[in-house]
Amino acid sequence: MKTILTILMTTFLLALASGCTEEGGAPMDTVEQVDLQRFMGDWYVIANIPTFLEKEVYNAVESYALNPDGTIATTFSFNKGGFDGPAKQYHPVGFIRDTTTNALWGMRFIWPIKADFRIVWLEPDYSITVIGRAKRDYVWIMAREPAIPDAKYEEIVAFVRDLGYDTTKLQKVPQRPSS
Repeated sequence: MKTILTILMTTFLLALASGCTEEGGAPMDTVEQVDLQRFMGDWYVIANIPTFLEKEVYNAVESYALNPDGTIATTFSFNKGGFDGPAKQYHPVGFIRDTTTNALWGMRFIWPIKADFRIVWLEPDYSITVIGRAKRDYVWIMAREPAIPDAKYEEIVAFVRDLGYDTTKLQKVPQRPSS
């Protein structure tokens, strides 16, 4: 029985790891340069192709803080099921994989697996960003404010489509403007 459990767990971890690598997709360029200090802070999730954790989320915010060891302390917070739904938080850790650009990260939710995390769009004023994955399975449109202009949103959706994503899976995340 222990052997079967070990085999099942190993199979599960290998399947998860294969879904989190940056291989398997066509090349996806990142932005040329990310100033990590400017990138840190709160980002409202405007829209995404959601992971299983992100279904039925409201007020989703991804917060980044640079740790002394160079890793990125991350807090993903949201309300589940409605604006007044239960508050939830997750704390993955980011790892810079390309220190030349600072735009290619690994994001670890479960040790030892680091999911592909690519900064593929970044407004010059650091007001809007798009995070993609080479597999084109998940994408996040995020901004410093809880909403972006419709024209900018449509421009970003066209960009995401041009990257090879199925934008029919893109979902806006309801955000209650902060008071």
